[in-house]
Amino acid sequence: MSSEMTAYVIDEYGDPDVFTERTVDVPEPGPEEVRVEVRASSLNPVDYKIRRGDIPDFAPEFPAVLHCDVSGVVDAVGDEVDRFEAGDEVYGMPGGAGRDGALADYVVGHAGTFAHAPETLALADAAALPVVALTAWEMLTDKGTVDVDDDVLVYGASGGVGHIGVQIARWLGADVTATGSTEAKRAFAADLGADATVDYTETDVGSYVDQYADGAGFDLVFDPVGDDHLQTAFEAVRPFGSVVTTESSSTQDISALHANSLDLGVVLVILPVLLGERQERVGEELADIAALVDDGAVEPHVDERFAFDEVSDAHRLGEDGDFVGKILLENE
Repeated sequence: MSSEMTAYVIDEYGDPDVFTERTVDVPEPGPEEVRVEVRASSLNPVDYKIRRGDIPDFAPEFPAVLHCDVSGVVDAVGDEVDRFEAGDEVYGMPGGAGRDGALADYVVGHAGTFAHAPETLALADAAALPVVALTAWEMLTDKGTVDVDDDVLVYGASGGVGHIGVQIARWLGADVTATGSTEAKRAFAADLGADATVDYTETDVGSYVDQYADGAGFDLVFDPVGDDHLQTAFEAVRPFGSVVTTESSSTQDISALHANSLDLGVVLVILPVLLGERQERVGEELADIAALVDDGAVEPHVDERFAFDEVSDAHRLGEDGDFVGKILLENE
């Protein structure tokens, strides 16, 4: 194989046009790492936040290769890796935050950040899953606990994390109420399996708590949106209930946590990659998620597809927010 590859890099923070196509050296895997020939990646808010410079502590060193999600075929394995071999189809979250990511012909990452790709899903589409599915999985099974017939409220149900959250909550046996700002987004959530949908722009919290949670409050509120949604979650959850979120950096009045003895769980799913610690947890959870996909319980919705050389267009669409589910980038 060639010692060089094509990568899409940023040399500084900026708008979506900051990406540059460049020829760079193919990375070599270390003893605990694998190298993957990249088939696809997908766009998450963390990717464009890193690109803009919103979260510089998460950024790889310049020139930086972004994007956390990847699917592809194992090309080489380190001496201490026995879970994978060349030719395996995998998906994972090996970089894009703290270290170079997936917007290149090849990516190298710790073997623990990969799992065998779902067998029932096109390999490219598997790249739509890692960040959002890991986040939803940890919110619902680690930071929160969902029992059969629990009332679960899912904010942002048509988004990347939310649309997987609806499906996993349903698989866990919950009665799911999903929010959406438009009729189309609410219809999408219903198609995913939500038992009820709410136009939160027109309905106050008390009304949908009365209608869908017997007036007592939801057992768990799933919030991948933050800001005003997180504050509202404290009103929507029942006493002794749980709020799980990915967005806790905004200023909130948390007096309800004490007044109603609430649990608050916060998920930053890329932390193992940033710290270089507990990375095997990523692969273990991705293996569980692949099983859910192959059992028909979870399916990512890909709304738009772009080639890698259209990454700027993908980022513009992601920031505009005029889509549901996920935006996929394929390495053509």
